[in-house]
Amino acid sequence: MTQNNLNNITVTVNGKEHSLSVEPRMLLSDVLRDELGLTGTHVGCEHGICGACTVMMDERPVRSCLVFGVQANQAKILTVEGLSNADGTLHPLQEAFREKHGLQCGFCTPGFLISACHFLEENPHPSREEIREGISGNLCRCTGYQNIVDAVEMAAEMLSKDKISETDQCTVQAEHPAGI
Repeated sequence: MTQNNLNNITVTVNGKEHSLSVEPRMLLSDVLRDELGLTGTHVGCEHGICGACTVMMDERPVRSCLVFGVQANQAKILTVEGLSNADGTLHPLQEAFREKHGLQCGFCTPGFLISACHFLEENPHPSREEIREGISGNLCRCTGYQNIVDAVEMAAEMLSKDKISETDQCTVQAEHPAGI
């Protein structure tokens, strides 16, 4: 801890290392949005129920509204901004959400994308029922679940081993220019 009750932390977000001084009570979602300007992570309920703030932390999905920034010290974080390639090419999940109209109003989309990304790594060939179970921790206030399930199903097909490169896996991609 340093002066003014701040903690020094280092986090790697979307492949780029950041050193920050944060208050002990500052949430990871606030660190991402307010300190790093990565506003793709949305904060919905602030109780970990809706899943809009889901990010990957050390290759596991977490609700960033339930994690303190200091807990992310030395962690590798993947936000929705890190899903696309550095050249702006959308991740197959992003493409599928756009193609199947899974975006709805878009507020919950970042959390769905990160959750689905991890889900498809764990289960690359899911049934529709397994997809429903896999994304059940995220809420869509527009109730666009049918389109979201369609999108995850399409992404699973796109991500099948014979159609993608390893860079389309849901791991932290190389540093993105301009912080995206």
